Amino acid sequence: MAAFAANSVLCRLALVGRHIDPMTFSLIRVGSGAVVLLGLFLYSKSSQTKVQWSLKNAFFLAVYILAFSYAYLQIDAGIGALLLFGVVQLTMVLYGYWQGEQIGIYRGIGLCIALAGIIVLLLPGAHAPDWGYALIMVISGLAWAGYSIAGRNMTQPIGSTLANFTLAVPMVLLANVLVTQDRYIDVQGWVLAILSGGVTSSGAYVLWYAILKHIDRVTASTVQLSVPCLAIIGGSLFVNETVTGRVILSSFIVLFGILLVIYVRPQKAKNA
Repeated sequence: MAAFAANSVLCRLALVGRHIDPMTFSLIRVGSGAVVLLGLFLYSKSSQTKVQWSLKNAFFLAVYILAFSYAYLQIDAGIGALLLFGVVQLTMVLYGYWQGEQIGIYRGIGLCIALAGIIVLLLPGAHAPDWGYALIMVISGLAWAGYSIAGRNMTQPIGSTLANFTLAVPMVLLANVLVTQDRYIDVQGWVLAILSGGVTSSGAYVLWYAILKHIDRVTASTVQLSVPCLAIIGGSLFVNETVTGRVILSSFIVLFGILLVIYVRPQKAKNA
């Protein structure tokens, strides 16, 4: 979870200081991630280790990375993480409902509370994030939710993540070609992007999907709630971002709502 939060801090630190533009950051992030994953794959290669290719998963990953980078041009690390993981958790719960999982009244209340927290964060005011960039982060959250849902059936964490990053490279490269924007990068930009891709993205993703096999959904969902809190602390310490009362209130409301959704299980109907 610390690595997930570090992604927000590293990206924000790189962009707010104009050490690198978001498109170049995205390309270096996914490229360095693919290189590190290839090394991990070759190191751990055995007869049971296979590469599982999926264009759908790679597309989700590419959209997540591109939108993530663009959103952090104008959104603080903690706010971005709160929007991202709030959208991810809500989307995964709604997906479960669409698949036939019952929600129930209390979980429904939890969903409404979490949505209310996001609305509080986005309400007009001096400390409200830019709506356009907030929407871009929501898109990033939807893409990450899609990637997470698809990843539940992943049997080869290293091989599958390597395939996803490898296929995402040309997608992000194509976006770099199609999008007209000033390109700039310095040494610190290179370092931050490589750290984001090679350490806090690729390595952390493999570790996370390997851990997912040994913990239940409730535990997995709960520990992810620590990411916005860690990102808020990291943004304050390393990017000098101000922690406002609005951010604290919104974080509390969103996390409380999601906790209610996670922990309250709908009661099974009794047989007549």
